[in-house]
Amino acid sequence: MLTNNEDVAALETMAAQLRGRRVVALTGAGISTESGIPDYRSPESLARPRRPLHGPEFIRSAALRRRYWARSMVGWERFRLARPGLSHAALAQLEARGVVTGVITQNVDRLHAAAGSRRVTELHGALAEVVCLECHAIEDRDALQARMRDLNPDWLDGPIPMAPDGDADLPEDMVASFRVPTCVQCEGVLKPRVVFFGHNVARPVVDEAYAKVDDADVLLVAGTSLAVFSGYRFLLRAVDRKIPIAIVNRGPVRGEERATLKIEASTGETLAALARALCDSPHDSDVVW
Repeated sequence: MLTNNEDVAALETMAAQLRGRRVVALTGAGISTESGIPDYRSPESLARPRRPLHGPEFIRSAALRRRYWARSMVGWERFRLARPGLSHAALAQLEARGVVTGVITQNVDRLHAAAGSRRVTELHGALAEVVCLECHAIEDRDALQARMRDLNPDWLDGPIPMAPDGDADLPEDMVASFRVPTCVQCEGVLKPRVVFFGHNVARPVVDEAYAKVDDADVLLVAGTSLAVFSGYRFLLRAVDRKIPIAIVNRGPVRGEERATLKIEASTGETLAALARALCDSPHDSDVVW
């Protein structure tokens, strides 16, 4: 619950400004940290920096793929058990009530869908699926996990910290003996069906997200620093369209000087309070942007 008087006042202003308007939400890793999924840019993550996985290197290097899948086999068991948090539930409730018309997420955890959101654009894909780089066949990640267990029956399970890519940190000497799975259709190279750093989001996905912004009256940015252009472009689209921008995030957000209002508090608590305010009150807003 928000207790800071300034945050409470800002929340009331934000609720008044969003009420009666079509809102598109742009979300990032900050809304999933409350579900136990680490990010790259929180103070905790920056204290133990980890280089993001780069797509071109993944494709080039068999050694890097072995390291990724070895780590992923361990990390997936915790990643798949993550459950939606307050932020996911609040946005799903706002969608059900017709306030939020769509969600554009940079996250790959599918927690928006698990919470009940239906109009979700997964900008960077989802770790729940795997794609073959040769024949483009899609495989369910749980099915791949079972195959990896068959290939590596003595492999490690245990309380190893999960990492932002849905994998885990392992010593290099443990990776060397790992047997990497191949495509069940053609024995080709497998890749998680996500957009790694260094790769571009597919044009149809970008267009779908732009259409959500174009259809909205307000852009609500939640749980993201927008440090990567992949997400930042949608704030720029809102600026071009001259629609208001509201931000909920702890820490700096790229382009926040363009926002009408920013609340720097717990994303989950703030969005939950926002949902209560917008879903429980029938009054129209008389706030002028």
